[in-house]
Amino acid sequence: MLLTLLILPTSVTGSGVALPHIGLDTDASLDALQWVVHAYNLTFASFMLACGALADLLGRRRVFTIGAVLFTVASLVSAVATDIYVLDLARAVAGVGAAGLLTSGSSILATSFEGAARTRVFAAVGIATGGGLALGAMIAGVLADTLGWRSFYGAHAVLMLLVLFAVPFMRESRSESAAKVDWPGTATFVGSLFLLMLGMVEGPQWGWASPGVLGCLAGAVLLMAVFVVVEKRQTHPMFDLRLLRNAKFMALCLIPVVVTFAFVILLPLLPNYLLVANKSTSQAAGSTMLLMTLPILPTPLLAGRLVKWGWSARSVFALSLACLTLGVAWLAVVLEPGIGLGGLAGPLILLGIGLGLNFGLVDGAVLTVVAPEATGTAAGFLNTLRLGSEAVVIAAAGSALVNLVQKWLNEGVDRFPAYKGDPADLANNINSGDLTGPLEKLPADVRPSFFDFVAEGFTDAWQAVLWASAVICALLSVAIYMMLAERKPGVTVARGGQEPAPHRSEATAAST
Repeated sequence: MLLTLLILPTSVTGSGVALPHIGLDTDASLDALQWVVHAYNLTFASFMLACGALADLLGRRRVFTIGAVLFTVASLVSAVATDIYVLDLARAVAGVGAAGLLTSGSSILATSFEGAARTRVFAAVGIATGGGLALGAMIAGVLADTLGWRSFYGAHAVLMLLVLFAVPFMRESRSESAAKVDWPGTATFVGSLFLLMLGMVEGPQWGWASPGVLGCLAGAVLLMAVFVVVEKRQTHPMFDLRLLRNAKFMALCLIPVVVTFAFVILLPLLPNYLLVANKSTSQAAGSTMLLMTLPILPTPLLAGRLVKWGWSARSVFALSLACLTLGVAWLAVVLEPGIGLGGLAGPLILLGIGLGLNFGLVDGAVLTVVAPEATGTAAGFLNTLRLGSEAVVIAAAGSALVNLVQKWLNEGVDRFPAYKGDPADLANNINSGDLTGPLEKLPADVRPSFFDFVAEGFTDAWQAVLWASAVICALLSVAIYMMLAERKPGVTVARGGQEPAPHRSEATAAST
């Protein structure tokens, strides 16, 4: 199970590093290339709750096995695919498999261990997941530079085969009170998220005012409205909409959104900046990301210490959010072409500390602000919002970078008459991490000045996105801090959506 939880995050952090190699090999357009990352994130987020319900209904080992088979086959197809659309489809299937593996795997561990043993097991789960996040970019960079990008997905398939060999040793279990899967809710939610991401990814390519983009965005809104109506009528809904009335619960759910804006968007996108503006190799870009991801491993221990020293969970969250907000703002200030590890170390390490301080603490705190019978639904809502925000915000940030770079090129590329290419195509190449190809088409004496021009525009685009992220993080952080404030005594507490009396203290949850 730990091997599984080590593999799954590497598909998120590593695919971004492999994209330039995939683009050169398949000659794919940027929008098609981006779906290597987006398709996995989309299906992973969208099928979490459906897979959790299926695991309870059909059996957790059975769903785990199906998820492992899907992930293995999809990884094998990814490793041999020559067409970018086949690769995109394979990554989408891998995301469904990942959702089945994560939800059923967590349930298997929870039902296989008790007491202190369960606490130790889930501590190991946190270390394995953090290790996958920390090492994914570096491993992908090393494999892509030495053995080719296909070896990255091939390694996933080989390692998941080892997991499949262990399946016969697992016990089957299911919930006696399992409800049916909310397929109407799942279908409308997946459809809405897909159309929203499709509209944002294709916006720079089709034009934001084009019928296709406007239709996608309108369809996303319509399907989300249908989803709300469907959920209100379901006996066992995918989302319990009453939870939206619980201020503390919603505050905790917004913390991963801050993490997404400050930290997660950098995982697939920042390596491309380093490849272009720093002329880094994939291995060097992936290794640089360790500055941000390695602090995730030890920092949760610091969070536990702070709680034991008398800090409230609210104070720890405030420190975490401050680190994330200041980290992304700091990166916006120092980012420049050719920046070295010394310049990147401060903001990236601060971002890693910010995530590490709330890594796992949010999930424990959720248990203290909802009724005991609602903890399963609350955890599912939290994880779906976490993964869903990652999928949407990464797509939005990528589109913003394309738009800003394209605008820069349109305004200044005329100064280089030797460049005969389309500025839109050049913007796509830059944002996929490839400037080598366009430079080779220019005379040698023009290349240095053209590189400086492109790197300056790419940096300006990045700084704009980072500053926007910092402002959003600051506003959300203030709102979260206020929403987590203790309510006045005597407030009426209702079951479901309103805040119940905690069934254990925040300190206990945080220490666990």
